[in-house]
Amino acid sequence: CGRTACSLGADNLRRACAYRDRRGRRRQPEWIRAERYRPSYNKGPQSSGPVLLSRRHLQQDADSSEQVLMDMRWGLVPSWFKKDDPSKMQFNTSNCRSDTMLKKSSYKGALLKGKRCVVLADGFYEWQQHSGGKQPYFIYFPQSKDAMAEGKEGDEEWRGWRLLTMAGIFDCWEPPAGGETLYTYTIITVDASKDVSFIHHRQVRAGKGAAGRMPAILDGDEAIRKWLDFAEVPTQEAVKLIQPTENIVFHPVSTFVNSVRNNAPECLVPIELGAKKEVKATPSSKVMLGWLKNSQEGSPQKKENDLPRWTSQFTHSPSPKKSSADILQQWLGKEGEPAAKKRKV
Repeated sequence: CGRTACSLGADNLRRACAYRDRRGRRRQPEWIRAERYRPSYNKGPQSSGPVLLSRRHLQQDADSSEQVLMDMRWGLVPSWFKKDDPSKMQFNTSNCRSDTMLKKSSYKGALLKGKRCVVLADGFYEWQQHSGGKQPYFIYFPQSKDAMAEGKEGDEEWRGWRLLTMAGIFDCWEPPAGGETLYTYTIITVDASKDVSFIHHRQVRAGKGAAGRMPAILDGDEAIRKWLDFAEVPTQEAVKLIQPTENIVFHPVSTFVNSVRNNAPECLVPIELGAKKEVKATPSSKVMLGWLKNSQEGSPQKKENDLPRWTSQFTHSPSPKKSSADILQQWLGKEGEPAAKKRKV
């Protein structure tokens, strides 16, 4: 997993992460250092992103099933790292292989101490190698029509975009010379599922195909609860949750996303590969377009700081007077948008 997107505003992100506590009550996680969070359509390693974790990591007498939201840096820095600058690390820790996470010192200590987290995103990007270069795809949970409407203030249930929830490990690093503690995370990866294996498929020297990797996705509230509740669910039990999932959909997107400097809704817009005729709109593509429009067109109840702030970074905008919704509609064409794809097993 080399790139993700998480474009919900802070308030809506918190609502989308609502969970049920031990008593069955619906609760929203508290935001820790919420002011540091910045929405993004194109997030790469070394940037900060939102994660869920157990409150007990921050408060020893807290209920371990209580969840909190926190902004952390992507790319785990082990607590035992001795140099004064994390950038001096000689190895990449943005992703962690599930088959070696209990063997490598970078992850084993944190994992055995229960430092498990859930990395939140709209979805993630993967690139397919072909003769003409690399074709990016956006991969995410199937969405319902409710994702086009974010709901009203005070609604108990979130009806907007369903976030992709990826299993991660975090750690806390303290500068040797003193200073603020640095919280960082890594995303656990597994063998790619059958749905997306064609994106990763490549030829190796022996002439056999080799499957790529994908994030370990936690599908459903119960899986998330077990992964986070380290006091009740021991490590050996929790790691059984780490496996590929087939419950994902995907669609190709523009190479606009290839540069991490491009941070705008265009990164997520479905495109049609090799299209020679107009494509009719489908329910899944309508949900995607509707959600993208809603992320830019705020209702009177929305706060200004709850909206993505990337409109000024459009590089393909023909006119500064056009809204992002206009740009998206022009890009997709007036007749409709291409469908998100899913392969049946």
